Amino acid sequence: MRKSNLLSGSVIAFACIALMLFTGCGYSIHRQADLPFTEIRIGSIVNRTLEPKLQDKLHRALVEEFSRNGIAVSKHAANSLSGVINRFEMTSLSEKQDITVEYRITVEADFTFTDSNGKTRPIQKATSPFILFFGAARDMSSMLASRDLAEEKAAADIAMEIVGALIYK
Repeated sequence: MRKSNLLSGSVIAFACIALMLFTGCGYSIHRQADLPFTEIRIGSIVNRTLEPKLQDKLHRALVEEFSRNGIAVSKHAANSLSGVINRFEMTSLSEKQDITVEYRITVEADFTFTDSNGKTRPIQKATSPFILFFGAARDMSSMLASRDLAEEKAAADIAMEIVGALIYK
């Protein structure tokens, strides 16, 4: 009997410690009923950079991030989000024998959220908050694949920032 009390006490202590760790680090657990909206329409994403298909990658990342957070993406939703990609930079970081072997990618976009009442809220200069590096391979196809993955990661980082800004006002 004493062993079971000790076991249940340690489970409660572990749960309390885990709860303190999650709340102390800025994480919180939200139910779907606590979300400010349950459905959103993703409008146009305009790409003002010279990087092809960046708008498609950002649109796909937004759909995935909203879905991951319990918000359905629908063409008929009252809430909508549209955006403009203003900047794409690929900076050379290091060279080896006059050939760039490492790059950094930075993406910046502005968004406008319109709620079901027609009130708009701008979200300015959303950037990929983490510096994304990728190395160049000897063959061009591997380098382009690495670049494509880095662009998708930058789009996912921006999507995470936007969804967080809308959900956790």
